[in-house]
Amino acid sequence: MELAPAGRTGSTAHLALPSGPAPTRTRGPLWALTGGWLATRTLIVLLILGILKISNTDVSTDVSVIYHGWYEVLRTGTFPLDDVTWQYPPGAALVILAPGLLPWSYLTSFFVLCGVLDALAMFLLVRAGTRKGRSFLGGWMWVAGVPLLGPTVYCRYDILVTAIAIAGLLAVARRPGFGGLLLGLGGLLKIWPLLALIGTPRGRRTRRSWTAAAATAAALGFLLTAGMNGAFEFLKFQTERGIEIESLGALPLHFARLTGNWHGTVTMNYGSVEMLGPWVPVVSKVMVALTVTGFGWLLLWRLRAGRWQASTTYDAALTALLIFTVTSRVISPQYLVWIIGLTAVCLTVRGTSQRPVAVLILIATVLTTLEFPVLFGQVHKSQFWGVLVLSARNLLLLAATLVSCRRLWRSTRRPDADPTVVLPAVEPVAGYPVRPGIAYEQALLDDLGQPAGRATT
Repeated sequence: MELAPAGRTGSTAHLALPSGPAPTRTRGPLWALTGGWLATRTLIVLLILGILKISNTDVSTDVSVIYHGWYEVLRTGTFPLDDVTWQYPPGAALVILAPGLLPWSYLTSFFVLCGVLDALAMFLLVRAGTRKGRSFLGGWMWVAGVPLLGPTVYCRYDILVTAIAIAGLLAVARRPGFGGLLLGLGGLLKIWPLLALIGTPRGRRTRRSWTAAAATAAALGFLLTAGMNGAFEFLKFQTERGIEIESLGALPLHFARLTGNWHGTVTMNYGSVEMLGPWVPVVSKVMVALTVTGFGWLLLWRLRAGRWQASTTYDAALTALLIFTVTSRVISPQYLVWIIGLTAVCLTVRGTSQRPVAVLILIATVLTTLEFPVLFGQVHKSQFWGVLVLSARNLLLLAATLVSCRRLWRSTRRPDADPTVVLPAVEPVAGYPVRPGIAYEQALLDDLGQPAGRATT
């Protein structure tokens, strides 16, 4: 059981190599996972270099133009205050500045960092799969799911944050303080890794992990605020945002626009392509209300959960992330790498409740790449095929969220009490206030002592 603290024997069992034929049994899957990762990452490199193409859209400009521009501003000691496209927590500055420490061009250095963190996440998932009661399915989810996002996955910094979240979530069950530290760091980079703490078991593990996360985020946030200007300026723009065209809330507006009943504008707004105009304020309020409702349900689940299994912490993290993503006013393509990462962590445990959710997520990932970058022009104009693919993707994510919530709730509810069976009372044998066995034997002796005719009446 993952939740019980490992004693000296348990720790040795986890660190020692298994004896006998065990290495032979795991060597094949390890080689297959390594080969699969190398093959799929080679495909990603060919896509980002433009040797292979799935569309005419160059998705690397976010790195070479936007990120590099932010880098030039950040290195002067201030956040990009006059750039409304900067919509990130202050820790994101560390990620943007990191490629400058490497000797290559900014774009090449960024790709190298993505590859290194990608490999680290793969290593952690595979290592988790080698433990008793675990599975290599998490590694296979990472191998297969990440390249389904196409070149976008290495052209955004989300894969770096996801790798840190995977490390923190895998660590939090065994080393809650260290796991909380990593998730607190991830939260300062992009908020959502803090959601992974929702499923920590009650008691010491929750106190240690939540305290470590809060302390890390607060300390690093203070240092960034003290050392650079405008660390939290991005917050004032959040209330002015519209509805991003790929979000679930945008679907009614797309259908209205497709039928000629919506006459707003679609434009770049605060770092993403958003819908502005009629109905947008109402849709925004509805999405915020759904977010509040979703997190209210999570709180209710935590209060009502009756048991924690080895997979519960991971399953709850995925459920919380799905609620956060589906009810958000923005669902950018790179958000799928967050979901793939936490799904992979869930699948490292054989008893996870989220296997059906993983299937829905893989299909949604394929549709995400189809809508961006392949059909993004049609999505931008609310044309039929673009809206159809986007609707299928978003409805699949909604279905995955609902299934995830239901299965998490059922997997943690209190087991039904064993029914009490009431046996009928045994009438005592008259004249023999002794145990039933002795009474029965005495009755046989009495029958044998009676006359034959009387005994047969």
